[in-house]
Amino acid sequence: MTRILVTNDDGIFSEGIKLLAEELGKIADVTVVAPDREQSASGHSLTLHRPLRLRKIREHWYSVDGTPTDCVNLAVLGLLKEEKPDLVVSGINFGLNLGDDVTYSGTVSAAFEGSLFNIPSVAFSLEVAEGFSFARAAEFARSFMDTVLAEPLPSDLILNVNLPAGDIQGVHFTRLGHRVYDQSLVEKVDPRGRKYYWIAGEPVWTPEEGTDHAAVSTGFASVTPLHLDLTDYRGLDAYGGLHQRLSDKLEGKAAP
Repeated sequence: MTRILVTNDDGIFSEGIKLLAEELGKIADVTVVAPDREQSASGHSLTLHRPLRLRKIREHWYSVDGTPTDCVNLAVLGLLKEEKPDLVVSGINFGLNLGDDVTYSGTVSAAFEGSLFNIPSVAFSLEVAEGFSFARAAEFARSFMDTVLAEPLPSDLILNVNLPAGDIQGVHFTRLGHRVYDQSLVEKVDPRGRKYYWIAGEPVWTPEEGTDHAAVSTGFASVTPLHLDLTDYRGLDAYGGLHQRLSDKLEGKAAP
């Protein structure tokens, strides 16, 4: 039977991971390894400067005092090293992970980490708005994964799945959208007279057809294939003039 490692960034006791694990348990052997507290926007961070602790919550459920990336590492290299998972599934996140925000997302980063271990990985996120339901999202996730598992998967598969709050009209394969935050920095003073700051802002999305944001905003589930190669291949040609200027200058300095 398929072995699935389930994790998230909302923490081991979140409703999203509970219902996701229950639904996936109907089609696979599921082990849950998740942070012991919320780790939203932790990105692809890895804990290197302190020890990590793994605690058994109940059978096949474990918490880690670290990030989602830590959880995948401890599971694959430690807890499940004798029977490596066939799939990593992250979520269901409380809130969407669209467009540029995938670089901040702990949910998506757990899927990135699974891919680094050559394990196909999927991240699920749910829009938080009127009518949203983790139960409905978890049922969709089970059906989605059942379909995905019908054929052998490439080891570098990373799918970022975002679900609308209401009824799902269908599924669109999409590219990442683009947003700009109307960013602000709020400065306050604590009771001891020390300054502290809140980073705040509202996203302003670029309206583009074919993006994950466009799909979800019209009631469709978006499925975006991702990969970890961040190379701008267009730039290798487009920045040829800069390459030449740098080469000429540095080679000139190196010349006797």
